[in-house]
Amino acid sequence: MTIKNHFETTLEDSDQELFAVCEKEFARQKNHLELIASENYASRGILQAMGSVLTNKYAEGYPGKRYYGGCEYVDMAEDLARERAKKLFQVGDFIPHVNVQSHSGAQANQAVFLAFLNPGDKYLACSLDHGGHLTHGSPVNLSGKWFEAHHYGVSQESETIDMSALREQAKKVKPKLIIAGYSAYSQILNFEEFRSIADEVGALLMVDMAHFSGLVAAGEHPSPFPHAHVVTSTTHKTLRGPRSGMILCHADFAKKIDSALFPGLQGGPLMHVVAAKALCFKEALNPDFKIYIQNVKKNADAMACALKEKGYRIVSGGTKNHLFLVDLTAQEISGKKAEKALDASAINANRNTIPFDTKSPFVTSGIRLGTAALTTRGMGVEDMLQVAEFIDMAISQSHRPESLSELKNKVMDWSSQFPIYGASHG
Repeated sequence: MTIKNHFETTLEDSDQELFAVCEKEFARQKNHLELIASENYASRGILQAMGSVLTNKYAEGYPGKRYYGGCEYVDMAEDLARERAKKLFQVGDFIPHVNVQSHSGAQANQAVFLAFLNPGDKYLACSLDHGGHLTHGSPVNLSGKWFEAHHYGVSQESETIDMSALREQAKKVKPKLIIAGYSAYSQILNFEEFRSIADEVGALLMVDMAHFSGLVAAGEHPSPFPHAHVVTSTTHKTLRGPRSGMILCHADFAKKIDSALFPGLQGGPLMHVVAAKALCFKEALNPDFKIYIQNVKKNADAMACALKEKGYRIVSGGTKNHLFLVDLTAQEISGKKAEKALDASAINANRNTIPFDTKSPFVTSGIRLGTAALTTRGMGVEDMLQVAEFIDMAISQSHRPESLSELKNKVMDWSSQFPIYGASHG
């Protein structure tokens, strides 16, 4: 009996079921409008790096200090990623250390906790229902189970972070760590004032820039680096890289951070993903990336303004970054129902609590919209007006399945003007 050459097997040949799943997902991505603020489209080069032979290499440890032989070339890939990250974020001497091994932003955050906090220690972060993140102290997450999380929020009047109230809360709580960062906040954070508060109460300042790291890299958002002791990020949102994370910190904290990640949390790094990060950072160093991010911001503002003109209330009045929240109270529809109506119309978004929401996180009074992915597809301000029209049609016709089916065909036909990856994802 002849044994098939293991090295020449392809996904299409060896697993038709899984291949079909991938083809269906590719069809969804190219035919639907992606408005989930934490999603984007990686380049074909990044997809290639993710599927490269670096997948085969185990490389526990760090460049020059591995626990396995044969790591000389993956060392080169990791060094490229680290040096390019420093150049991209222009960190200079202030934050000279970069760790690119975390598998996700969540694990990057966990590494900071492991490095600087003991179980039961206090820290202060933005509340999830006011725009914070699950890993900033939600009671269902490790960050809320192992540590004493305290939360600040936004002012009910302005729906922006009240820094005076935050300062008073920090004085009262006396946290060891303060976190600045969000997953659903459309304004700019004042890192200088965050650092002032941290210094006043003797806390370290961590900035989670997972959502806005692409804006920082392009110089289109204030940089946290002159102020933060440690910065975490994902690499797949506004940076358009692989789904993964990274940590940047002072040299004084390098050993603690590295040890917390490995061997504290993870085993061998995913070297194919590290290589993809290196390419991601190189792509973001291209002058075209700044234009892309500028367009992301313009598109977000245009879409928010268009929806506002249609009678939707935009939380905090608008956006200064890549995302915004829509309050659906006046439309008498929940975020959950709106999400389903949008899905049925080939528009992907996510339900989201709004500040001081009266509905549960599973139902919500709002939706979160982002423009990073649509902008990657080449859409501009005029296109955002059409997308806003589609959104309004889906929400207003949410009770009519036949209308949503018709709208889905319109959306899919319109989105075909903006192809992804050519004819195939392969």
